[in-house]
Amino acid sequence: LKPLLRDVAARLLSILVFLVGFYLVLQLVGLSGLAATILGGTGLAGLVAGFAFRDVLENYLSSILISTRNPFRIGDLVDIAGHTGIVLRVTTRGTVLMSQDGNHVQIPNATVYKSIILNFTANPNRREVFEVGIGFDNEVSIAQELALAVLNRHAAVLKEPEALVLVDRLGSATVNLKLYFWYDGTIYNGLKLRSALIRQIKGAFESHGISMPDENREILFPEGVPVRMLDGPLAPETPVPAAPAPVVAGDTAGSEAEGGLVSEDPQLQAQARKARLPEEGAELL
Repeated sequence: LKPLLRDVAARLLSILVFLVGFYLVLQLVGLSGLAATILGGTGLAGLVAGFAFRDVLENYLSSILISTRNPFRIGDLVDIAGHTGIVLRVTTRGTVLMSQDGNHVQIPNATVYKSIILNFTANPNRREVFEVGIGFDNEVSIAQELALAVLNRHAAVLKEPEALVLVDRLGSATVNLKLYFWYDGTIYNGLKLRSALIRQIKGAFESHGISMPDENREILFPEGVPVRMLDGPLAPETPVPAAPAPVVAGDTAGSEAEGGLVSEDPQLQAQARKARLPEEGAELL
């Protein structure tokens, strides 16, 4: 049995033995009426105490349920009630997380039990998504192929589930592509990997003549439409660009600024092991 369950069982058994023994002693000495009165008063006192310490009892019962159902383990990276961090410990009062900023977050167990829990460690594979906008004058399918080639040739991107480059929506000046990819979260950091992929896709688009206009400031004119500035000569027609060349494998590693793309989870877990615990109490998990 878990430590909490052993403690609860021992306490309940001791209270039950005490009450039964006390009742039998009063019965033997002929104080049956007093025994009934005491038991009735004990029940009323317990009811009053239950209302007075409702939150404490709710936390305690939630601790038992968390201990038996195991929605997470010590060292797991979780998100509980909007707080993301590594589980340090679970006591009868609350669950203690160490956030990714290094701070301790203590959440009441009643809140933990009633909240949606995201466990990032249960499945090592994670998905990231980001968006890229291209100009209306570009061939969308070519841009999709270029972006997909960058994703597929990166060593950190998993082959299964496969990466996707989908047309998401039409903006005021761009066709927005949404890129989906999976990676091993125990090895790589999602933010670093996404940074590297955005950098490489930008380079691939620029080298193949794919424009990425700013929706807020850029005005696009169709190919071949002459544009004349005020009091200026007529601008020559813009030649239609040739079809882009095939994608050539380029830099697939992260830059120095991207920290080698490695996951920070091992460092965070090492910090969690060395961290000073905010309160004493029996570990439930």
